[in-house]
Amino acid sequence: MISFLNEIDQSLLLFLNGFHNAFWDMIMLLITRKEIWVPLYVAFGILLLKKYRIKFILILGMLVLALVISDQFSVLIKESVQRLRPTHDPEISHLVHNVFRKGGLHGFFSSHASNTIAIAYLTSRLFKNKWFTLTIFVWAAVVSYSRIYLGVHYPFDVLTGVIWGFVTGYGIWQLMLYLEKKISWFNQPVIAQTRFSTGESMYIVTTFIIMMVTMLLVVSRLQHYNFL
Repeated sequence: MISFLNEIDQSLLLFLNGFHNAFWDMIMLLITRKEIWVPLYVAFGILLLKKYRIKFILILGMLVLALVISDQFSVLIKESVQRLRPTHDPEISHLVHNVFRKGGLHGFFSSHASNTIAIAYLTSRLFKNKWFTLTIFVWAAVVSYSRIYLGVHYPFDVLTGVIWGFVTGYGIWQLMLYLEKKISWFNQPVIAQTRFSTGESMYIVTTFIIMMVTMLLVVSRLQHYNFL
């Protein structure tokens, strides 16, 4: 059974990893970098601080806790399961399209996928706006797919990361609501009842679109003038 699933995983990887060219190599390399999304994180912070005021301390703490749990549990499983990344697997490495780095030796499961999904889940519950939810999960999906495109994770690595991201996000959300009730100096607004308007959410939507368009244009121009 495990051998059969592994064969499916390898086939899916080679299929999804096979759609590549020099332009998308650079785009995906940018998308997968955590620091490239700093403007998006700052936009989150500004809007959450403005809406939730003093409760932003609790929210920020819970977001950081979600990232720590998501990321470190992924590392623990990687070292326990020790499943080789596609780029290190002698059975398939010669067939994998890899860009820039091969990553660490073990890849099950994807920290990028679990971390982005956990943040997407938590912020979607905080914003409670359909446009924000659509945008943030598109962001998480694009980052997760970049790991397959770059050849450093199997699809099942990413899928497992997505599942763990949802589990982590849900657990931290429940903890956040519990702590809100227990800490007396956290009054209004009530987290579970507060939602962002479409106008407020459009700051995140716009930031994401601008960042994506900027990456596409910059890479396109650099390639046009043979800088890449």
